[in-house]
Amino acid sequence: MGQGHAVAHGALDHAELARLGLTPADLLDFSSNLNPFGPPPGVRAALAHLDVAPYPDRSCLALRHALAAHHNLAPAQVLPGNGANELIHLLARALLAPGATALVIGPTYGEYAEACRLTGAHVVAWRAHEANGFELDPYAISDIVEVERPRLTWLCAPNNPTGADLAPDELCALAEQCATHDGLLVVDRAYAAFVHNPSAATLDQNAPAGLLRLHSLTKSYAIAGLRLGYLLGEPALIERVAAYQPAWSVSSAAQAAGLAALADELFLPTTMPRLWAASDELLAGLRALGLSVWRGDLPFLLVHTGDAATTRAALLARGCVVRDCTSFGLPAWVRVAPRQPEENARLLAAWGS
Repeated sequence: MGQGHAVAHGALDHAELARLGLTPADLLDFSSNLNPFGPPPGVRAALAHLDVAPYPDRSCLALRHALAAHHNLAPAQVLPGNGANELIHLLARALLAPGATALVIGPTYGEYAEACRLTGAHVVAWRAHEANGFELDPYAISDIVEVERPRLTWLCAPNNPTGADLAPDELCALAEQCATHDGLLVVDRAYAAFVHNPSAATLDQNAPAGLLRLHSLTKSYAIAGLRLGYLLGEPALIERVAAYQPAWSVSSAAQAAGLAALADELFLPTTMPRLWAASDELLAGLRALGLSVWRGDLPFLLVHTGDAATTRAALLARGCVVRDCTSFGLPAWVRVAPRQPEENARLLAAWGS
């Protein structure tokens, strides 16, 4: 994010690189959880033929209909946004009042808590622990909901950075419990497409009214530079959040790319097995170096090095960027997102040198 932003993120920080005398072309970025085999060819073709002169469709009509069909929902249940990050902040603004309580299930993405703090809400947390394999314990989470009675509960499932997940029926039960205390559950599904063996059940059909689902197309289809996410929920909640969204929030390029990505039914089934194979090879290579590595239900890895900041700096000097997990409250860990096999080999060589 920009200078002065309160939340640390992965990906390349161009200001940092300029201070170090580096350029993005010098580096391999293992800090961003993106599909390394994208974007789909149809996305590039759609962008090449895009007329950038007119304003975007501020209703995102075609994209909303395509997303609704993809999830077997009504268009009124879909709100596209300028990345899931915009929607996180819109949710907090629309649904929290100053002094309200928000619960964040961690360790996880920092924008949930930051968006809530900006509204004047009181943020409380429940954290999974390394000793328990970063397991998301639905009973412990239920207990804290009973005590705190939050207006909003934020849960990334499958989780960034640990890869921990909960089953759809567990998420629905938690949403129903939140609703008994006039609360809502926001489940961030940005990484759902990456899960190795996904459940046949979904959160889309028969979801409780108080269950909001965040999705992102930018990670699974490798279009992060275009910023495209969307929110699913009951029409009344979607309308309430949409009231806080600026006009033309989603660019014409993002809308065209989203439509092209959704139209490609072979891309994800083809690339996800390749990504998991790359993850398997990288996992084995890191362990062969004597490193302690954790992998949950997602292909990216947590590597225990004892000092994340020092590890990141050393690898940066060798042309590789990993994610320092200190901002997640995990200062002994770095997160590594697999890339293509030849690039993973370069990271292993840099780590072992």
